[in-house]
Amino acid sequence: MEHVLIAQKRKRLSFSGSLLPEVGLLLAGLLLFYAMPEDLGFATRILIGGLFALSLDLVLGYAGIVTLGHAAMFGVGAYAAGIFAVRVSGDPLLGLAVGAAAGAAVAAASGLLVLRSHGLTSVMITLAIAQLLLEVASKWSSVTGGDDGLSGISTNFLFGQFEFDYLGRTGFFYALAVLLLAFAFLRRLVRSPFGLTNIGIREDRDRMASLGCLVNRHLTIVYAIGGALAGIAGALSAQITQVVGLSSLGFAHSAEVLVMLVLGGTGRLYGALVGTVVFMVVHHFAAAVDPFRWMFVIGGLLLVVVLFMRGGITGALVRLATFRNAMGSKK
Repeated sequence: MEHVLIAQKRKRLSFSGSLLPEVGLLLAGLLLFYAMPEDLGFATRILIGGLFALSLDLVLGYAGIVTLGHAAMFGVGAYAAGIFAVRVSGDPLLGLAVGAAAGAAVAAASGLLVLRSHGLTSVMITLAIAQLLLEVASKWSSVTGGDDGLSGISTNFLFGQFEFDYLGRTGFFYALAVLLLAFAFLRRLVRSPFGLTNIGIREDRDRMASLGCLVNRHLTIVYAIGGALAGIAGALSAQITQVVGLSSLGFAHSAEVLVMLVLGGTGRLYGALVGTVVFMVVHHFAAAVDPFRWMFVIGGLLLVVVLFMRGGITGALVRLATFRNAMGSKK
C-alpha cells in the first residue's frame, strides 16, 4: 500500500511539472473556436470570463480572501486600458500592461483596508470600494464617458501584423494566448512556497502568524496579483469589444464571477474555467429562451451544485474518478 501511495504522489508531482494542463487548455480553446465559428464574440467572452474567474480563485480559493467587489479591479483595468488607447496609444500589449498595473494598484491600496479587518466587515469593505469606484466612473464623465460608457477605443494591429477584424478571430486567439499564459503562471505560483503559504494562511491564519509569517503583507501581495490578473481581463474586454460600460464595475459582475467559481469549485484552477463555461453557456441559452427568467435556471443549477456537489463540479468529478480507481484496484 505504501508503494502505491508513493507512486501516486510521484505521478501527481510529475503531472504538476508537465505541460499537460496547458496543452489540455489549448485543445479546449481550439475546440471552442471550431464549435462556435459564427459566434466568436461569445467564445471570446468565455475566455475573458475564465481569466477573471482565475484571478478570483487565486484570491478566494487559495488565499481565503472573501470579496464581493472583485469587479473593481476588472473595471478599473478596463477603463485604464480604454483611456490609454483613446488618449495615448492603441498598442494592445501596452494596454494590457496598463490594465494590469491599474488592477494591481487598486488591489494593493484597498488591501490595506480589507486585510486589516475580518469577517463581514472585510466583505462589506470590498463591496464599498467597488461601489465607490463605480460612482467615480459615473461622475467623471469627461474621462470615462459616464453613464454612456467609454467608446471610441481603437486597438492597433497585434505585433503590427494581426488586425482585430469584425469576425473576431484575432481577438479570440489573443484572449486564448493571454489565458494560457495566466493559467501557466498561476499553476506554478500556487505550487510554489509562496502559494503553499497562501493555503496555510487560508487554513489557519493564527498558526501561520505564530510561525513567523507576515500574514498581512503576504495577503496584500497575493491580492495585488489577483487584482493585476483581473485588470488584464478587463483590459482584454476593453480592447476586443472597444467599449467599457459602468456594468464592468457593478456588483452584478462581482456576483456572477463568484457564482462561476462556486459552480466549478474553489481552490482548483480548472474549477474556475469549468464554472465559467457552464455559467456562460447556461446563461446564453437560458436568456435566449426567456430573457426575463434566466436567473431562475442559474439559481436552480447553483442549488444543485451546492447541495449535491461538494467542491463544485470539478470536486464531484475528482471524487468520481477516485471512487472508480478504488473500485478498479479491488478487482
